[in-house]
Amino acid sequence: MKSKLNQIILRLETVEQEMVKPENISNQNIFQQLNKERSQLAPLVQKYKDYERLQKELEETKSLLKIEKDPEMQELLEKEILILEENLEKSHDKLLIMLLPKDPNSGKDIIMEIRAGTGGDEAGLFAADLFRMYTRYADLKGWKCDIFEMNATGVGGYKEIIFSIRNSEAWDNLKFESGVHRVQRVPTTETNGRIHTSAVSVVVLAEAEEDEIEIDPAELRIDVYRSSGHGGQSVNTTDSAVRITHLPSGMVVTCQDEKSQHKNKAKAIRVLKARLLEKANQEKMIKESALRKSQIGSGDRSERIRTYNFPQSRVTDHRIGLTLYSLENILAGEMQEVVDALQNYEVQEQLKQVNQ
Repeated sequence: MKSKLNQIILRLETVEQEMVKPENISNQNIFQQLNKERSQLAPLVQKYKDYERLQKELEETKSLLKIEKDPEMQELLEKEILILEENLEKSHDKLLIMLLPKDPNSGKDIIMEIRAGTGGDEAGLFAADLFRMYTRYADLKGWKCDIFEMNATGVGGYKEIIFSIRNSEAWDNLKFESGVHRVQRVPTTETNGRIHTSAVSVVVLAEAEEDEIEIDPAELRIDVYRSSGHGGQSVNTTDSAVRITHLPSGMVVTCQDEKSQHKNKAKAIRVLKARLLEKANQEKMIKESALRKSQIGSGDRSERIRTYNFPQSRVTDHRIGLTLYSLENILAGEMQEVVDALQNYEVQEQLKQVNQ
């Protein structure tokens, strides 16, 4: 660990030297890359310095204890040694966590896709509940949300809704939401009070950065058409809606939320790039089986990950065995406890891999 940390210190020094060179200051792309790398390395170097300081304090305190004759001072020094040893162990653990392999999508904005599954109108209503949960969570964090595409039902639900959440913490907090979310409750249309089970699928995509995914315009078929409202009525008298087909992969993306064809096309391209990036990452992860073992769940979109039971006010995440009896609060966007548990589980699984 010490060797790796010393290499990181040297790299940080190099980055900081590069950042003050006039040719790099004038080149915004290079300067931003260097600044981003510095922001990733600096906290780790500072944590290492704190660790070394604690080590030095512990050695000095132990040396003092060896020569100290006064019983009261000896007792004080022994207590201080215990505190320093505990702090040193905590600092060591934090360093280990900071040295774990970084998620390649860490720091990225995300695109979320929510689709109603089995359960008819009830599934559509729960899709709307999940959309509100995620957007309220984002609001509480001060993050920006933007709807790309929605296909509403006649009863206030969604067959499908696609939207983005823009913040550097979005991926790290919400990447575990992909999968099937199951709801158990009595629908408002149910006269006999029977509990129905419905399902909604969620997909979380990391937004591709500018140079990550190159798309050849010749490989795209772009169709434009008149956008329609939630009930099928025309909401625009021009052909502003856009459908893009990526011919090599067969992926199809539509967008009609904006009145501008240009804006709809730009949004559709963002979704297409995010899907292509996910496809590339999935293929890479299949090859890197060790990384797959440290992930939460299989990553399969068909995997049932969570159940929301209304009669019991219970939310259960099946991947980590977490059960919380605060369904109303969670659906209101107060889902940080779930996020923290999933993040902590991932870290513990990664540490197991390191220690094997």
